[in-house]
Amino acid sequence: MNKSQEPIQRSHSPMDLTNCKMKVAIVYASVSGNTKELAEELYQILLTKSVHLSIYSIEEFSLADLCQYNAVAIGTYTWGNGEIPKEMRRLYQAFESLNRKEITTAVFGTGDSFYPMFCGAVDQFRDMLYVHTNLAATLKVELRPQEQDFHRCDKFAEALLLRASMGIPVS
Repeated sequence: MNKSQEPIQRSHSPMDLTNCKMKVAIVYASVSGNTKELAEELYQILLTKSVHLSIYSIEEFSLADLCQYNAVAIGTYTWGNGEIPKEMRRLYQAFESLNRKEITTAVFGTGDSFYPMFCGAVDQFRDMLYVHTNLAATLKVELRPQEQDFHRCDKFAEALLLRASMGIPVS
């Protein structure tokens, strides 16, 4: 077989389905540092993919930029009796009012299963995002991310990118 007849190598990455690099944001809130640590683990995983990636604490993120991303992963802790933290409410309301099915989303969080509403804020975001966006994945982690959670983080990232690669490109 000469060079012109060599088989073409094909990759099976979800990113190969698109012609341009996807824009992905991770936006999180953390009090104890657990959700921040989980966000940083997801960031490290997504860095290995062919995407334009940004990570923001909720205080750093401009809600006006939401539509600039193909995919947004939202990280939240749970407050009180399963409530969304005060600093995350504006992001919740922004997604709710945007109602943009072409934005792929995923939500993750940390919590303590001692409480009856374990990761309740994750559940509330999940339910709203399912209705108003293209929800790809949900991830709940007990307290601080442990070694056994890293495989789940990989799967979460894969689901987010695969679902986003099937969506409408952001212009």
